[in-house]
Amino acid sequence: MPLFARHGERWRAAVRSSLLLIVMLMGSADMVFARDDRAAERQQMVAEIVALAAVAAVETGRPALDARVLDAMRKVPRHEFVPALQRHSAYRNRPLPIGDGQTISQPYIVALMTDLLQLKPEDRVLEIGTGCGYQAAVLAELVHDVYTIEIVASLGRAAAKTLARLNYANVHARVGDGYKGWPDEAPFDAIIVTAAPDHIPPALIEQLKPGGRLVIPVGTYSQELMVVRKQEDGTTLSEQIVPVRFVPLTRDRH
Repeated sequence: MPLFARHGERWRAAVRSSLLLIVMLMGSADMVFARDDRAAERQQMVAEIVALAAVAAVETGRPALDARVLDAMRKVPRHEFVPALQRHSAYRNRPLPIGDGQTISQPYIVALMTDLLQLKPEDRVLEIGTGCGYQAAVLAELVHDVYTIEIVASLGRAAAKTLARLNYANVHARVGDGYKGWPDEAPFDAIIVTAAPDHIPPALIEQLKPGGRLVIPVGTYSQELMVVRKQEDGTTLSEQIVPVRFVPLTRDRH
């Protein structure tokens, strides 16, 4: 009697078990792929950021960005923060429109501004200009708490929903006038502004801890990305980093 016939039931049972295991493994792999099917694009995006940082080092003084910042950029799913029609371009190194006349910043600029903050895991950070929520998500990967303000109500609400859906529980979002900061939660270890005022808002200096850093684009037609360091005695030191182009900071004039 042939071996497979003599042990037919056991053999068939073993085959069924093996096939079931293969199907389960394939299903698990498909689930992982579905959850992170654009990881390769993020890796390529980060490679472009690293290359651009090296080229721009003469201007920025930052030939290499912090590895923690680059890891955050690899992790945050940028495509989840842009409109559906822009998702195919989500990992290109350029700004994209997000509606209401606003944009999501170029990935390199997001990485550079985050790097300039010199963040620590225990920090509390204020962001002015939530936009779609992408910059807040990058910050959330690096610090204890992020407080983010958006003056355009539709954008602020949408960003808060996206951040909650992606489980960024350490991001606290609200709609309001970012020019005034968030005094109820001050002081902050770092502050980042993702729209350009024509001058540095005094409230943001007041709400920055001594030793803290403010990264902000300043100007109208000609803008400079600036780092403002608050000294222990309350005075500030400012440094111009690189020319940039941001949407203007919108204020509540009432």
